[in-house]
Amino acid sequence: MRVVGFGTYDSARHPRVAVLLDGLRWHGHDVREINRPWTADTASRVRLLHSPRSIGKVIFPLLTAWSQLLFDGFRERRSHPDMVVVGYLGHFDVLLARLIFGKRRIVLDHLVSARTTAIDRRVDSRVTLAVLGVVDQAALACAGTIVVDTPERLAEIPVRRRDDVVVLPVGATSQWRAVAHMWPASPSPLRVVFVGVYTPLHGTITIGEAIGALRHRGDIVFTMIGTGQDRPATELAAGSSDYVTWIDWVDPAELPSVLGGHHVALGIFGTTSKAQNVVPTKVYQAIAASRVVVTSETSPQRRLLGDAGVFVSPGDSAHLVKALTSLAEHPSELMAMRAQMQRSECDVRPEALVRPLFSRSTIGKRVMHP
Repeated sequence: MRVVGFGTYDSARHPRVAVLLDGLRWHGHDVREINRPWTADTASRVRLLHSPRSIGKVIFPLLTAWSQLLFDGFRERRSHPDMVVVGYLGHFDVLLARLIFGKRRIVLDHLVSARTTAIDRRVDSRVTLAVLGVVDQAALACAGTIVVDTPERLAEIPVRRRDDVVVLPVGATSQWRAVAHMWPASPSPLRVVFVGVYTPLHGTITIGEAIGALRHRGDIVFTMIGTGQDRPATELAAGSSDYVTWIDWVDPAELPSVLGGHHVALGIFGTTSKAQNVVPTKVYQAIAASRVVVTSETSPQRRLLGDAGVFVSPGDSAHLVKALTSLAEHPSELMAMRAQMQRSECDVRPEALVRPLFSRSTIGKRVMHP
């Protein structure tokens, strides 16, 4: 099968599409990419949601990328691809893909809904939310196959299109499995890492409150990587702790090694409706790297991790403090949880996740699990 990865996606920042394409390559399909990354970062997109007047600052790079996609796409159309995979944040890219590739099978990686993401990031303008709802519906209308990451996400898809949905977990690329053998030399101090963009979904203020509560304990140290709208409030909640390091940016190629130097990877702790329905990329990466995962007690995360995860109530910093303290004070518990993760049946490999995309028995049918 000939596959084209298409769009303005940035697989270094958002590796979901890389997982899909790597999995298809592993199974022997001919995969090529027509990719012109849109360079606007998450913060710029959030500002755009809050203030549409800032559109001029981000739209020119997008139009430039689209002009290149048009040229390359029409040239690639001559090869008659069997499948066109439109990567994450492809709400507009999928319109372009349908224009270029006509009746070819278009697969939209609908990892996020524009409207629910805006709500999660505290956008409350009715006009903006209505427009984003239209954007979501237009994107879905142009897709032949719609990929979501959890069964809970099906509720966001119109009933008439649910037979065209394939549920594929996000997964993790092979670079994360390569650090599974790494482990800090000593269980003390307990080394805890968070990587993210500080949105309400992540619940980082809850993490900040836990850091503040543990600020006098030198046996638990935190590494907080990333920036975003809740970063100032998270730092404020953490207070004057000497046992936290704040890092704005780590090159994506170096992140696996950074994770390998920690015992515990933090997931998400948000209380928004979106936080109840997703498993973040960082959790899949931590699974692949055999870290101990501490995250919120939600249905999709519990279903994925089972007994291999440490769960706390969403938004409950006291519960998070208790979980981390227990791991710090009982090294045997920490090692037992790592062993449980290594024995778990969480298969996050690209090759295991993508089979429904090319299985004739599942094309056009509702698939709950790969």
